Amino acid sequence: MLMTPIFSSILQSPIGPLYIYASETALISITFKATQSKILSENQISKQAAIQLNDYFEGKLTRFSLPLEQSGTEFQQGVWTALQNIEYGDTCSYLEFSKQQNNVLAIRAIAAANGKNKLAIVVPCHRVIGSNGKLVGYAEELWRKKWLLDHEKSVSKKGQMTFNF
Repeated sequence: MLMTPIFSSILQSPIGPLYIYASETALISITFKATQSKILSENQISKQAAIQLNDYFEGKLTRFSLPLEQSGTEFQQGVWTALQNIEYGDTCSYLEFSKQQNNVLAIRAIAAANGKNKLAIVVPCHRVIGSNGKLVGYAEELWRKKWLLDHEKSVSKKGQMTFNF
């Protein structure tokens, strides 16, 4: 069995080091936790992701244009695609999001798929919040979710400026 080469870039972001992993053809993971023990070489995709993420943190980029690839079920793929339709600077509750998917009964499955997203920031799972407006569930830690939402609100000049846990 051949193993697909993995490439990596590291971006020092305002909220900690961001580890960017790519295959030869697509971005496969963005996380604040190092998942490889050895240093990997960069490729064009991991470098481009680092550039776009840096521009995002500087307030210059609101939509990413990168080839993405996550393994998951058809349902999860649909959730991850739909997450990319939540506009920069906006938020959506899990209930609203499930209604937009015409699947209110699947709210827990949607939340679980949201939690399995491996492409932090680029697939903006951080834009989904609790129905009461509170920040809930974020694999990269809630304080980072708060920072990301406050950053997007500040740059976009939309709505509420501070989110609560």
